[in-house]
Amino acid sequence: MSDADAPALLSDDEVRALDAHWRAANYLAVGQIYLLSNPLLTEPLRPEHVKPRLLGHWGTSPGLNLVHTHLNRVIQARDLDAICVWGPGHGGPAVVANSWLEGSYTETYPDITRDAEGMGKLFKQFSFPGGVPSHVAPETPGSIHEGGELGYALSHAYGAAFDNPDLVVACVIGDGEAETGPLAASWHGNKFLDPVNDGAVLPILHLNGYKIANPTVLARLAEGELDDLLRGYGYDPLHVTGDDPLQVHQAMAAAMDTALDRIAAFQHAARDKGATERPRWPMIVLRTPKGWTGPATVDGLPVEGTWRAHQVPLPEVRTNPAHLRQLEEWLQSYRPQELFDTGGHPREQVLSAVPGGTRRLGSNPHTNGGLLLRELPMPDLDRFAVPVDKPGATLHEPTRVLGQFLEQIMVNTAERRDFRLVGPDETASNRLQAVYDATGKAWQARTLPVDEHLDPHGRVMEILSEHTCQGWLEGYLLTGRHGLFSCYEAFVHIVDSMVNQHIKWLRTTRQLSWRRPIASLNYLLTSHVWRQDHNGFSHQDPGFIDHILNKSPEAVRVYLPPDANTLLSTADHVLRSKDYVNVIVAGKQPCFDWLDMDGARAHCARGAGIWAWAGTEDGTREPDVVLACAGDVPTLEILAAAQLLRRHLPQLSVRVVNVVDLARLLPKDEHPHGMPDPEYDALFTHDKPVIFAYHGYPWLIHRLAYRRTNHSELHVRGYKEIGTTTTPFDMVVRNDLDRYRLVMDVIDRVPGLAVSAAPVRQMMQDARQRHHDWIRVQGTDLPEVADWAWQR
Repeated sequence: MSDADAPALLSDDEVRALDAHWRAANYLAVGQIYLLSNPLLTEPLRPEHVKPRLLGHWGTSPGLNLVHTHLNRVIQARDLDAICVWGPGHGGPAVVANSWLEGSYTETYPDITRDAEGMGKLFKQFSFPGGVPSHVAPETPGSIHEGGELGYALSHAYGAAFDNPDLVVACVIGDGEAETGPLAASWHGNKFLDPVNDGAVLPILHLNGYKIANPTVLARLAEGELDDLLRGYGYDPLHVTGDDPLQVHQAMAAAMDTALDRIAAFQHAARDKGATERPRWPMIVLRTPKGWTGPATVDGLPVEGTWRAHQVPLPEVRTNPAHLRQLEEWLQSYRPQELFDTGGHPREQVLSAVPGGTRRLGSNPHTNGGLLLRELPMPDLDRFAVPVDKPGATLHEPTRVLGQFLEQIMVNTAERRDFRLVGPDETASNRLQAVYDATGKAWQARTLPVDEHLDPHGRVMEILSEHTCQGWLEGYLLTGRHGLFSCYEAFVHIVDSMVNQHIKWLRTTRQLSWRRPIASLNYLLTSHVWRQDHNGFSHQDPGFIDHILNKSPEAVRVYLPPDANTLLSTADHVLRSKDYVNVIVAGKQPCFDWLDMDGARAHCARGAGIWAWAGTEDGTREPDVVLACAGDVPTLEILAAAQLLRRHLPQLSVRVVNVVDLARLLPKDEHPHGMPDPEYDALFTHDKPVIFAYHGYPWLIHRLAYRRTNHSELHVRGYKEIGTTTTPFDMVVRNDLDRYRLVMDVIDRVPGLAVSAAPVRQMMQDARQRHHDWIRVQGTDLPEVADWAWQR
């Protein structure tokens, strides 16, 4: 960049105004950490003015305040539509302080007024019982990211920018966060950012040198080596370094202006001149001392610029007079009388560069995505339903059928661009490739003639990083759009901690009236445990269901549709829903069609129900046994077992129950979808044996139903962590989920059958041995299994 292209220096008045805002934000951040009263220091500081428990994190706050101050300036000067994702852990004091200064906080919480009284409440509530957390949280206006959720800030930022062409998303990445694996992968978001249809992301790597007690890797790299790394990721770094506030203000302003000028130029070239070369997007590397402007030393030890500034630099203020004096000197160093009038209102100079209305970072509607959310234009399910004249007469691949449904959603949203499908390189593998007829895979990197379906404007997102997929989709949903995450069942565990945080976010926002509902986070888990016989043990793990059902019941749902039409009905339901995490587990291999579309709708609405056509009840007496199932393969094995019982024990009255919605097994007072006891007892009986074939780990069903009347009669078969590379049927045999084992369970548990049905039991045991011997010679399943068909 030539000198002629360099941004003009700010005037002295402009710098003084920025510095006043920054000092005010720093003062408010310190006050939140320490003060219980006396917010304007109108009297000498005494121990009782200080909180009894000092919680919070000072170290990152001055850097975050600097970024917020300078974002205010460029937003106001350029009339930018911009938000910021605040990545560093526990940066709550800074972002709350700035929200209060700009007025967004008071508009959200009218009792926290922008005056001395409100300042006092602001200080007291921070990290205080009944108050607000120490990190950037859902309660913080302008946030879409849980502070301290380290590793995900940049992927959230890219997710927010996708399909938001007028939005600039700044993203502050702490140098501790920059050491995480998810963050390392998320730098690659620039290879998927479409300069025509997407907004821009401005990463700001904040290097203050330390984590809680250790130096950070990137802060210790020489500038040239760090530049090599960042340029290797495809960025053009701009450096801001220093500890002199006035010089740093000038440098930060120049970096911001340069970055935004380059972003505007790249977008203009792509949108107006047809440029197709992938931009080398700018980013800012900000190096400032940790705990900048705080105490230089405490008790003779260095603090500012060291790890000791990470949390509370002066920990003994109530009991140590020297610490109390240092705190007062620290607060007075910001010259609060210059920043606030006698009533506690911010002075005009402090607010001179703060934008107004929805341009404020705390008031931008993209950070409260429900304000922008539009209902998804859903296709008519009947167009995609598979015909079912009678149960089990035909087979379809459920996810392939779903793919055609998703293709139409892509068509319906082509103009509005508010639906995306994400997944780690598995869209076609999971049989969803019909979507490529409507849109391609987003891709801004180099292409080769052999490539298929790559599209610079595509809305299918594939990257072999489950973390990045999850982060992209969360950012997309939190800013008011819709989406679906398709993943191999065994590997979705990689995002366990991410979905934890999203569920906590949803649970908290449900309690905040000003946070509008957003579209649900929807998972489609396929290539599941029972059809990973070819990939083996490493690909066999159904435990994500257990993980989800441990979480807040008002926010989580788990569905196991047994065929193509129930999958369609379930997908239609979850894609319309808001403020949930929905998990659908469905197969991609050919599966029998059990229900027509009307039957599928009714069954999914019930969540669990009797399949009268599959059992042998005649209505004159209670069933002798209930065969229950949840999941496509367990459903197949239960129906095969029911068929064997009809043939060999025709006198037995058998009820077949299929469960689509696992939460139905819970009591009504434990989950909104739970069944009242009378309904559960009517379905599963009070005292008859229940043989339950379940898709996942069997103890989950026991946990869900442990309070039910007949729990002692419940016997669950499921995955027992026994797997290998083998045949499909051998997987269920190895885990005792097979039809023959289920018949043996019935004989073992229905009173009177142990002796009278002993020959049938022996026949079932012999079938299992025959299977064992057959596959070790033939390498395929028994013909009676491979060629099985439902017969009434």
